[in-house]
Amino acid sequence: MLIERIWTGNAYRNFHYLVACPETGEALAIDPLEWRLCLDAAERKGWRITQILNTHEHRDHTGGNAGLVEATGAKVLAHALAAARIGGVDRGLAAGDLIRIGRLELECLDTPGHTLAHVCLLVHGERPALFSGDTLFNAGAGNCHNGGDPGRLYETFSRLLARLPDATRVFPGHEYLVRNLEFTLDREPDNAAAQELLRRVRGAEPADAPVTTLADERVINTFLRLESATVIERLREVFPALDAQPDARTVFLRLRELRNRW
Repeated sequence: MLIERIWTGNAYRNFHYLVACPETGEALAIDPLEWRLCLDAAERKGWRITQILNTHEHRDHTGGNAGLVEATGAKVLAHALAAARIGGVDRGLAAGDLIRIGRLELECLDTPGHTLAHVCLLVHGERPALFSGDTLFNAGAGNCHNGGDPGRLYETFSRLLARLPDATRVFPGHEYLVRNLEFTLDREPDNAAAQELLRRVRGAEPADAPVTTLADERVINTFLRLESATVIERLREVFPALDAQPDARTVFLRLRELRNRW
């Protein structure tokens, strides 16, 4: 499997991705808002974009569909419940569906939270990968402002993401690493791994942002550190009514609430 990460440099700080089969040259474009960048990258690589995947219905992920379809004839794939809102979807997806790109297979995960019709793509094998859209960011979690639900987002994190292998590489829809690490350290100032990573990436070019794994995320991402004594103690300073031993769901929801206004 070949992966090309494309930094857009736009105001939304989008990452786009091309996933290509090395044997056939067929490629899938993920959330190609800046579709010309995707087309140019595919042409440089000698790949043919035959499919487009939208992780969810927001325009900063779907706005390039029409241009890329016109240029390539690619088929558009998205969550079945988001298809009508996106328009022009050729295949509606559900949990467990397989997306074939040449000889490659990617599994569709149903990951509600950021929106109620959000999918992530999972690549199995020796080097697993997760294309996480706006569900999981490097050191952060998606917001739920525009059609989402934080309780559903917690279920996605606890039911699906927390169970994926440590080696899973994380490819999110946006580059927010510095700000997310700052939030982690605001909640857990003694997190040495987050301190070190922030030191490395602050001031660096977003195009060069590191690709984290879920093993990394379990150390630096406060939304995956719900049992940390420091996280809970500092959360109680903001939410004094928090139980002495709050459950993970409550910690997650309070962190998401706090992050919304931080």
